[in-house]
Amino acid sequence: MGEEPLLQKLRIQEDIESAKHKLVNDDVDDGDGPVTFILLFTTFTALCGTFSYGTAFSFFGSILTIGGLVGAAMSGKLADLLGRRGAAWFLDIGRLFLGVAAGLSCYVVPVYIVEISPKQIRGAFTAVNALVMSSSVSITFLVGSATSWKTLALISTVPCVLEFVGLFFIPESPRWLSRNGRVKESVAALQRLRGNNTNITKEAAEIKIYMENLQEEFKEDCFFELFKPRYSRVISVGIGLLVLQQLGGLSGYTFYMSSIFHKSGFPNNIGVSITSAVQLVTSILGLIIVDKYGRRSLLTIATVMMCMGSLITGLSFLFQSYALLNNYTPISALIGVLVFFVSITVGIGGIPWVMVSEMTPINVKGSAGTLCNLTSWSCNWFVSYTFNFLFQWSTSGVFFIYSIISGLGILFVLKMVPETRGRSLEEIQADITR
Repeated sequence: MGEEPLLQKLRIQEDIESAKHKLVNDDVDDGDGPVTFILLFTTFTALCGTFSYGTAFSFFGSILTIGGLVGAAMSGKLADLLGRRGAAWFLDIGRLFLGVAAGLSCYVVPVYIVEISPKQIRGAFTAVNALVMSSSVSITFLVGSATSWKTLALISTVPCVLEFVGLFFIPESPRWLSRNGRVKESVAALQRLRGNNTNITKEAAEIKIYMENLQEEFKEDCFFELFKPRYSRVISVGIGLLVLQQLGGLSGYTFYMSSIFHKSGFPNNIGVSITSAVQLVTSILGLIIVDKYGRRSLLTIATVMMCMGSLITGLSFLFQSYALLNNYTPISALIGVLVFFVSITVGIGGIPWVMVSEMTPINVKGSAGTLCNLTSWSCNWFVSYTFNFLFQWSTSGVFFIYSIISGLGILFVLKMVPETRGRSLEEIQADITR
C-alpha cells in the first residue's frame, strides 16, 4: 500500500511523456502559440486586482472587484455624509472589505495567470504581476502625498471597476474546467487564449491526461490531504518562501518606511520617491530576466540582496547610536532600504506566490491557498505589530534580526526550491509530488 501513491504519480508522468512523445513524432507544435489579444486582455483584467491590492497594501485605497469597489467607496466621501460616528463605522466596514478582498487577490490572481499563460512566457507574465504590485504601491505613495486619503480612496476604485467589467468577457481557466469534467469548455477556452490559428492538440492532451489520472486518485479537495507525505515538499517550499518573504521584514519596511528615513535623518518625501522609482525600474528588469535565468536563480540572488539590505540598514543605525560616521548614516540607510526593495521587486515579492501556484496540484489548490494565505497574513500581522516595538528597543537590532532570517532563507532556497522555468504545470506537479 505504501508504494501505491508513488506508482500512481509515476504513471501520470509516464502518460504525459508518452502523449508528448507521440505528438512530437506527429509533428504537432508545442501549442504555446502567439501572444493573443484575449490573453493580454485577460491578464490585464486579472492584474487590475493586483493593482488594487497594491494600493490597499500601501494605503487602504481599494482592492479586488466588488469587495474593493464597496470598500473604497465606504472609505471615501460617502462616510462624510453620515457624521463622525457613522463615518467611523463605514471606515471600519470599508477596511474589512479591503482586507477580505486582499486575501483573495494575492493568491487567486497569480494562480489564474499561471494557469492561462503559455509555459515559455509564463515567467514573464507572472513577473508583470510583481511589476503591477510595486507600481501600485509606488503610485499610491506618490499620489497620496499630494492629495487627501478620501480622494485617493475614490481614485482607487477605477481599477476595481475595470476588473468588474472585464470579468464578463474573459474565459475561465482551462485547467479548472478540465478538473471539473468540462473538457469541451476547457478546449474552447484554451483555443480562445492561444488563438484560432494555433494548434493546441499537445497542450490540451497533456492537461486532459493529467486531470483524468488525478480524478482517478482524488475525488475532492480536502484540507487534510495537504498533510500527506506526497505534498510535503510542495507545502514546505510554499510556506517556507512566504514565511521568508514576511519575516524578512517586508511589512516593516513598507509600513514604517517614513519612520526609517526620519530616524536616519534622510528627507522622507525624497526617500519615498527614490524608492518608488527604483522599484519600478527593477520590476521591469525582473520581467525581462525571469524566463532567461529562472525562478530559483532569481530567488537566490534576491534573498542575498534582502540579507545585505537589512545588514546595511542595521549597520547604519548601529554607527549612528555610537555617534560614528553620522554624516553617512542618511545615505547608507537609503542604500540599505533600496537594496532591500530591489530584492522584493526582483524576486521575493512575487515569485513565492508564483511558485506556489505552479507547484500545487489543482486537486489541493483551494486548500493550499487557504493555508498559504493564513500563513502569509499571520506573518504580515506579526511583523507589522512587532516592528515598532523592536525599532524602539534597538534601531539597528531589528534589521539585524531580519538579516539573520534572510541569511537562513538563502540556505533554504538553495536546498529546497526547485526550478520550474520552461516546464508545463503538469510536469512540475507530477515531479514534485512523487
